[in-house]
Amino acid sequence: MRLTPTGTTALALAAALTLSACGGTADAEDGTASGSDGPLRVAATPVPHAEILQFVADELAPDAGLDLEVVEFTDYVQPNVALDDGSVDANYYQHSVYLADQEATAGYDFTELLGVNFQPQGLYSSSITDLGQLPEGSTVAIPNDPVNGARGLLLLQQEGLLTLADDAGDVPTSLDITDNPLDLEFSEVEAAQLPRSLEDVELAAIPGNYAIEADLNPAEDALSVESAEGSPYVIQLVTRTGNEDDERLQLLQELLSSDETRQFIEETYQGAVVPAF
Repeated sequence: MRLTPTGTTALALAAALTLSACGGTADAEDGTASGSDGPLRVAATPVPHAEILQFVADELAPDAGLDLEVVEFTDYVQPNVALDDGSVDANYYQHSVYLADQEATAGYDFTELLGVNFQPQGLYSSSITDLGQLPEGSTVAIPNDPVNGARGLLLLQQEGLLTLADDAGDVPTSLDITDNPLDLEFSEVEAAQLPRSLEDVELAAIPGNYAIEADLNPAEDALSVESAEGSPYVIQLVTRTGNEDDERLQLLQELLSSDETRQFIEETYQGAVVPAF
């Protein structure tokens, strides 16, 4: 099934949204940004992005004079909606490929500030221990957002389980499959629900942050993972174009790329999340 902007809109309407102000007392529903003199409000998905921001908010920001408030979202759509409407000053949860797709389909005008970390998408199964055991006709669950779904297909191609058309581009869909020797069936699932789908499918391509939330370590539990080398999927700190000179954002970039943050990422996630700075 080809994913379209209509599918993305449906995801936005259907996604379960949880908001919490983790770094202070922000009300994520008030629809207003804090302004350059107030707290810096940054939207993030819970693991690992909100956890990393919370470390900065608790351990580094006070001494640096930064009032940082973390606003958690549980889906991939609403953090960009909130940034676009001014409810937050920045977000930290998406890579460049996803951002480019969102800008093209939703018309956002955002700017990347800093590449912070990489978490590989992996192939997981509760029924097999080696991809060579995958039966013909197996059902494979992939994310239902276009870019992460494409990552799943590219990972399957990397393992020789399918072939994609040479002109498929950076965001291929199942319609771009030219060879499917095992007659695999594909089930498109909201990314946050993919770990729960493992009991219902033979294989699932799960983005790194949702794998970690489900206590799956890509380095230990995945049957195959993406390589970090040269990856376009580094998670970015993003703001609205024109806000790049906000001194609070510049200070946050310094704190996110500090040795202390690097140590926190490496010790907390043990290779499941890799610093990109």
